[in-house]
Amino acid sequence: MRMRPLGRTGIQVSPYCLGTMTFGPAGNPDHDDCVRIIHRALDAGINFIDTADVYGGDGETERIVRKALRGRRDDVVLATKVNGPMGADPNRRGNSRRWIVTAVDASLRRLGVDHIDLYQVHHPEPGTDIEEALAALTDLQRAGKVRAIGHSSLPAAEIVEAQWVSERRGLARFRTEQPPYSILNRGIEREVLPVCARYGIGTLVWSPLAMGLLTGRYRKGGGEQASQARMHWVPRHMTDERKLDAVERLVPIAEQAGLSLTHLALAFTITHPAVTSAIIGPRTMAHLDDLLAGAGATLDDDILDRIDEVVPPGVDLGPIDVSYVPPELAQPHLRRRRTADRAAADRG
Repeated sequence: MRMRPLGRTGIQVSPYCLGTMTFGPAGNPDHDDCVRIIHRALDAGINFIDTADVYGGDGETERIVRKALRGRRDDVVLATKVNGPMGADPNRRGNSRRWIVTAVDASLRRLGVDHIDLYQVHHPEPGTDIEEALAALTDLQRAGKVRAIGHSSLPAAEIVEAQWVSERRGLARFRTEQPPYSILNRGIEREVLPVCARYGIGTLVWSPLAMGLLTGRYRKGGGEQASQARMHWVPRHMTDERKLDAVERLVPIAEQAGLSLTHLALAFTITHPAVTSAIIGPRTMAHLDDLLAGAGATLDDDILDRIDEVVPPGVDLGPIDVSYVPPELAQPHLRRRRTADRAAADRG
């Protein structure tokens, strides 16, 4: 695989990043099989692995990655994340200095490494000052525990704010963003990707196959039934008529390109000039082999134009249930004046 620069870090990474969320009890519980899958990905030229402390529950996925990296650590750009709950204690989560400095040491122990190449804030946290998180991450970078820092699902305005805080306060800069992106969810093309390009921020896009809809396995009026686990996490997404209709229109486009729908979808995401890597999340060796088979696929302008006709640039056909939703959208009281306030305003 031809390597790409990870933003302006100087680090070179593969256009596919191996995501590990399916390794462990939520997907593939066989540690040895997961290790074989990781080794197969590395042997195929993938040098980028993304995990998180919450994956697998209580850090189990990080422990699986540790087994796979024995003797191969120097060949891998290793990324993990902090923010999700690691216990019932409300202080064992989030983006506070208190938790970040504790969580990074726990991830280092579970991963069996002395440093993390890319340490990412897993979700925005409006209740925590961004300077709080950046100051802690800067100290970790200066201590040599992490090489670069990034964020995930940050809205464009908050990406700019974080860059401004870093410049004004002399703190480390976020170097990467990890947003959702696929043919069915192109909203980040409107602001997030242009902002990332402007600031030299690398992007690792997740769900390039739209949580499985773009594999072609789930079809309108036929195909496989989504698993109970998938329906538990993304029921609206998997049953969205607009998305299912779009899949039906994309299948013949993939056939025209001589590709499976899976390969068309992956090629689409890494075609965007602001995208560094697409995160793939195989659960089995067969899944990985299928994904790797399309690694060399490219899309010409005619195919890209036809995709634009199905889902226009910058458009999300519908939300992904697990995507980050800003509090202003999720909490009605933040966008509605109280009745008394409205009455007072009406009175002048």
